[in-house]
Amino acid sequence: MSLENTPAARISALAAAQKTYFRSGATLSEAFRRTMLRRLDAALANWEKRLCDALWTDLHKSPEEAYLTEISIVRGEIRSHLRHLGRWMRPAPRPTPLKLLPAKSRIVSQPLGQALIVAPWNYPVQLLLNPLVGAISAGCTALLKPSPYTPNVAEALEGMIAEIFDEEYVAVAQGGREVNTLLFGMRWDVIFFTGSPALGRIVMTAAARNLTPVVLELGGKSPSIVDRGADIEVAARRIAWGKTLNAGQTCIAPDYLLIHRSLQDEFSRAFARALHRLHGDDAQQSLHYGRLVNDRAFGRVTSYLAQGKILVGGRTDPSDRYIEPTLLAEVDPGAPVMQEEIFGPVLPMLPFDDIGEAVALINDREKPLALYYFGPEKTGREVLLHTSSGGACINDTIMQIA
Repeated sequence: MSLENTPAARISALAAAQKTYFRSGATLSEAFRRTMLRRLDAALANWEKRLCDALWTDLHKSPEEAYLTEISIVRGEIRSHLRHLGRWMRPAPRPTPLKLLPAKSRIVSQPLGQALIVAPWNYPVQLLLNPLVGAISAGCTALLKPSPYTPNVAEALEGMIAEIFDEEYVAVAQGGREVNTLLFGMRWDVIFFTGSPALGRIVMTAAARNLTPVVLELGGKSPSIVDRGADIEVAARRIAWGKTLNAGQTCIAPDYLLIHRSLQDEFSRAFARALHRLHGDDAQQSLHYGRLVNDRAFGRVTSYLAQGKILVGGRTDPSDRYIEPTLLAEVDPGAPVMQEEIFGPVLPMLPFDDIGEAVALINDREKPLALYYFGPEKTGREVLLHTSSGGACINDTIMQIA
C-alpha cells in the first residue's frame, strides 16, 4: 500500500487556515483544551482495533504490544495532562525587586502557536499523538505528518483525526521526503521531529532560517553493560526483551553489549534461553515478534550479520522481512555494526576487563539516548555519574520511558 502525497496547495491552505484559527483565540481557554483532550482519548478507545490492525499489517506488531507501547502510552499522557492542566496554565507569582514595588511579577505560560509534528515509523501512533497531546494542552494548532513507511497506520490516523477535529485546528499531511522538504521550508511556531540524527540536522538547518523553536527526539547507539556481580539470568532476560521489542526497531533499544570478559560464555547461554522463553523454538512463528519495516531496512540490518561471529540466532527470511534475534561476538569496534544505529534485532558483544574501559568507550562516542547497566547498584551509579545519556536504567532496559 502507498499513500498519495498531499498536494502543496492543500498544505499551504491548511497552514493558512490554522494560522487564522489560532489568532482567533479559539484554542486558548482551559475548557476548550480539556474538551479536545477528552475527544482524542475517546477516539483512541473507538479506533483501538483499527489502529492495532494497521500496526499488525505494517510492522507485525501484536495487539498486546501495540496497546502496551503505543495506545496506552498516549492515553496515559492524556490523563496526565488533564490532571495537571489547570496548574500548568495558572500564572506563577515571582518576587518583585524592592526598587520596583508596588509592581507585581508573574510568569504567564502562552502557546507558541502553529505546531508541525513529524513522526517516524517505528512507533507511528505513540510518536505522532504524544506530541499532539502536548500541542493541544498548550493551546496550539497542529499539522501532523505520519511516516509513509507505515502507510496503513498513517491512513488510519488520518481518518481518526479527520473524524474528531476540524482541519483548521488539527490536520494530517501525507507523503514522503518531498513533502517533508516542503513542510520544513514553511514557517511554523514550533517543530517537533522524531527520527534519525541525520534527518534531525536537516530539520534544524531548515528551522534556523526562520528561527523556529525545534524539539528533536533522535536515536543513537545505546549501550548495555553487563559487569561482574550481575545476575546473568536477569540481565539476559531483560536485554533480550528490550532488544526484541518491535524487532529491535526502538530508539532506546539496547544497541550493543559491553560485557566483562569472564561472563561472555555464561551470558550467551542465558541469552539463548531468554529468547526461547520469549519467542519459542522459532521466533518467526511467534505472534509477539515483529518484522523489519521494509526491504531496505532488512538489507541494511542483514548486512551486519557478516561483521562478527554469530553465537545465537542469525536466520533470515527476505520474503517475510524476518531476522532472527542474533548475538554477535568478535566484532571490530570500527565495523559499521558498531558505528551505525542498528535499529534491528542484532546485538554485537564487546568484552572489557575493567569497567573503566567500558566507560571510556561510551564517552568516546556520541552521547547515547539510553544507557543500561547490569551489576552492583553502587557501581552502576558510579557509571551513570561518569557518563552522559538521555536516560538510564540500572539492572533493566526500556523502563525509564515508562
